[in-house]
Amino acid sequence: MSNYIDKNKHAWNLKAGLHVKSEFYDHKSFLAGQNTLKDIELALLGDVKGKRILHLQCHFGQDTLSLARMGAVVTGVDLSDVAIGIARDTATELNLEARFIACDLYDLPQHLDETFDMVFTSYGTIGWLPDLDRWAGIVSRYLKPGGSFVFAEFHPVVWMFDNAFTHVQYRYFKDAAIEETEEGTYADRDAAVTVETVSWNHGLAEVIGNLLHKELTLTHFEEYDYSPYACFHPTEEFEPGKFRIPHLENKIPMVYSLKMLKAQE
Repeated sequence: MSNYIDKNKHAWNLKAGLHVKSEFYDHKSFLAGQNTLKDIELALLGDVKGKRILHLQCHFGQDTLSLARMGAVVTGVDLSDVAIGIARDTATELNLEARFIACDLYDLPQHLDETFDMVFTSYGTIGWLPDLDRWAGIVSRYLKPGGSFVFAEFHPVVWMFDNAFTHVQYRYFKDAAIEETEEGTYADRDAAVTVETVSWNHGLAEVIGNLLHKELTLTHFEEYDYSPYACFHPTEEFEPGKFRIPHLENKIPMVYSLKMLKAQE
């Protein structure tokens, strides 16, 4: 799919401008000091003070800058130049030290040549990437020996369903690209915007297997029967900050997390 990058970049450029104004992202509270990272990833990140962290597919930087507030030295990367522009403006407004790079993830080695204590990415990221072998190579490339990769993501079972979660529409395993036209966005369903996107489903064996092939060691893996975001339709909040699909209750996994270490030289 030769034009998937152009389509997705255009879509996320449109979304970024809407998302920063949405109730979903509540940017006002973030500017006032709210940490946007969730308990799932916070438990794996641990004490990040003084650590150099590369945040892949960072959107408009709330989580990246939350890490900066926690004392990390952060670099955020995203395909959307609009999102990166917002992230840079926010860092300036908050007087936070952070570096942001706008590029396709696979092209990152053309823009960045160093290694980090930690690579981090979360929630709705790898579905935009067709090749997880290359993705895993990027993760490994930017980890220093002894560095860790922290990853939280929506479970591939979730992406099998249609948007209303009434039936299984897609294969669990990677198949042909999924091309969709979306009205509104997950953060503002009534937004007057139409976007075309291209995505792929990736099963757990594909994710973990490709990371293992890059000589990373799995130290943590967990699955969760809830989402920390109300980004699907329909959802209900059954506990503070925990959401499920009402008619599916706790019967499906909705998120998974993992941590992997790069061997010491």
